[in-house]
Amino acid sequence: MIDLNSAFGKRAARRLEEEDIIWLTTVDRHGNPQPRPVWFLWEAGSILIFSQQDAYKVSHIRNNPRVSLNLDSARNGEDIVVLLGKAEISKSPVPQAVLDKYLVKYRLGLEMIDMTQDQFVRDYNLAIIISPEALRGY
Repeated sequence: MIDLNSAFGKRAARRLEEEDIIWLTTVDRHGNPQPRPVWFLWEAGSILIFSQQDAYKVSHIRNNPRVSLNLDSARNGEDIVVLLGKAEISKSPVPQAVLDKYLVKYRLGLEMIDMTQDQFVRDYNLAIIISPEALRGY
């Protein structure tokens, strides 16, 4: 578990609640890092990401569950937040209340890509849960 009680930890937790995009970095079968921006939900001390079943990130996680997550920095390179952790492909459905919270968060994003909530739930039906083990930044 990471420390969210320090001044930096509180700032990181606030950003995890408020930000819309986080950079998920997985490692491919050749050992190369593969960063990608994703939608996410900070929920009960973990990160929830939905994915399509056949996305590369899914096979990367199955082969190596170690991941990093980065929030964008401020324009001047400050306010760095990096999480290191372990990703798991969920074997059980996401509780409806959590799914609803996610869909509310990305309601406008779904409209921007001309996708309904039902389409999203159908197409992005694999839940990835990331348990943060380290937090760093400044």
